[in-house]
Amino acid sequence: MTRTRTTTPSHATEKEARPPTAAPPPPTPRRAPRKVRLWRKVTPWLFLAAPLALLIAFTYAPVANMLAYSFTDWDGVSPELNYTGTENYIEIFTRPELFQVFFVSGYYLAASAVQIAAALYFATILSFNIRFRNLFKGILFFPYLINGVAIGFVFLYFFQDGGTLDSVLALFGYESDRAWLGTSTSANVSLAGVSVWRYMGLNFVLFLGAIQSIPGELYEAAELDGANRWHQFRYIIAPGIRPVLSLSVILSISGSLSVFEIPYIMTGGATGTETFVIQTVKLAFQFNKTGLASAAAVVLLLIILAVTWLQRRLVPDDRVDLV
Repeated sequence: MTRTRTTTPSHATEKEARPPTAAPPPPTPRRAPRKVRLWRKVTPWLFLAAPLALLIAFTYAPVANMLAYSFTDWDGVSPELNYTGTENYIEIFTRPELFQVFFVSGYYLAASAVQIAAALYFATILSFNIRFRNLFKGILFFPYLINGVAIGFVFLYFFQDGGTLDSVLALFGYESDRAWLGTSTSANVSLAGVSVWRYMGLNFVLFLGAIQSIPGELYEAAELDGANRWHQFRYIIAPGIRPVLSLSVILSISGSLSVFEIPYIMTGGATGTETFVIQTVKLAFQFNKTGLASAAAVVLLLIILAVTWLQRRLVPDDRVDLV
C-alpha cells in the first residue's frame, strides 16, 4: 500500500501569495482651538500697531493736512482760514519765477551723476581683496554719518575768503582771490560738490552690499576663462547690481529736486542758490503764505512721483540671471 505524502507550503510561499495590505491613512491633524487661531491672526497686527500708529501720525496725517491747506489762504498763524479752491495752484503755474529755481537743481543733478559714478568705482575696487579696504570703507561712509548742519558750517568756513580752500591752493602756488560763494555759478558748483562729498557714502554702501551678494563662484569661473577686472565688472557686477543702481538713480533725482539743508545753511538761498524747497519754506514762514507753500509742496511731490514713474517705465527693474 502506497502512502501519499502531502507537502505543506513554505512560509515564504505563503507570504508571496498573501495580497499586500494597504498603508494606514495618515492621521488627520487636529484643528487648533478657536481662541488659538484668533490669537495667531491678531499677533502680527499687535507687532505692527506701534509702527503703523507712528507712520500715520507723523507721515500720512501731515500729508493729508498739507493737501487740505493747499486749497486755503491760511497764513500759518490765524485760526481762521478760507477755502480758495485751486487759486493757489493757478498762481503757482502762472508765475514762472516760482519754477525758475528748478534750474538750480540741474547742478545737483549733474553732481549726482558724478556721485553715482564715483561710488560705483570705489565699491567695485573695494569689493576685491586689497590692503586697508576696511579703512577706506570707513573713510568713504563717514561723511554720511555727520549732521547736515555741521557739514554746512564746516564748508562755510572752507569756502570763505582766505579760508581752508584758499590756504590749500596757496601751498601749491595758486593765489586765489575768488569768492567761491559770491557768484551764482561758483556757489552752486561748490554746494553741489559738498553734496557729492556727503551723500556718496550712501551710494557706496548700497553698491558694495549688492556687489558682495553676487556669488563668488562666478568670479572664479570668470578668472578661469581669462576674464580681467573690466570683463568681470561688465558681465557680472553691472548686471548683478542693476536693481540697486536703479534705486540710486531714483534717490538721486528726487534728492536733486528737493535739496534744502546744505544751501540753506551755507547761503540761505542767496547768490542764485535758492532751491524749490527753500522757496517753499520762505513762502510759509517768511511771507506767511502757508496755503500757497502747501500747494507748492504738493506740486513738488507730484513732480517727483512723475519722474520716478517715468524712470521706472524707461528702465524696468528686470531680474538678471547670472548663472
